[in-house]
Amino acid sequence: MFEAVIFDWDGTLADTRKAIVTSFHKALKEINLEVPTQYIERRIGIGASETFREILKAANRKVDEKVVKQLVERKSRVQIQLADQVALFEGTVELLEALRGKVKVGLASMNNRAVVMQMLKINKLADCFDTILTVEAVSQSKPNPEIFLKTAKLLKTSPQVCVVVEDSIFGVKAAKSAGMSCIAVTTGVYSAEELDKVQPDLIVDSLLSKKVLNFILS
Repeated sequence: MFEAVIFDWDGTLADTRKAIVTSFHKALKEINLEVPTQYIERRIGIGASETFREILKAANRKVDEKVVKQLVERKSRVQIQLADQVALFEGTVELLEALRGKVKVGLASMNNRAVVMQMLKINKLADCFDTILTVEAVSQSKPNPEIFLKTAKLLKTSPQVCVVVEDSIFGVKAAKSAGMSCIAVTTGVYSAEELDKVQPDLIVDSLLSKKVLNFILS
């Protein structure tokens, strides 16, 4: 049995894809840049700053960190405005309730803290987590394991007894690099076949799957 479960947020516990895409498009419009929606979707999980840097590089624009910061702030404001449009995935509440009191529970998101906390507040989930880490707490983006290792440290547990629940290939890679077990869900933009290539311990199509709780508590 694991001592702790660490959840990703975007695409794992909540369907935030539309809000994220809209917020990126609106921020980029202010610097007269457009990118395909799929380009943004496939980078959900690495953090807004890193995504904006990649977009600027691809457009042969100078990567000015002041501009990156402004873009992130604009993206965050828009996403907060859209927070009430975000829906939890089926099984999110049930799983969190089933884990209460049995294991430590952490949230590790590469999204910005103001955005995550607003969505948790609206969905009344903040009390479900023993610790919540967001992009501001780390210097490296997923697939670097930093955010998971820091979360485990705050939960006062070792990586070997932690299991991460993720939807992206970046997140699965980060979990495995951290020496943690990983459950991958296909509720994000990545298929089971894509996720299988980065070798999670379990792949499910929904948090409602009994395999999830069985894997965590067995």
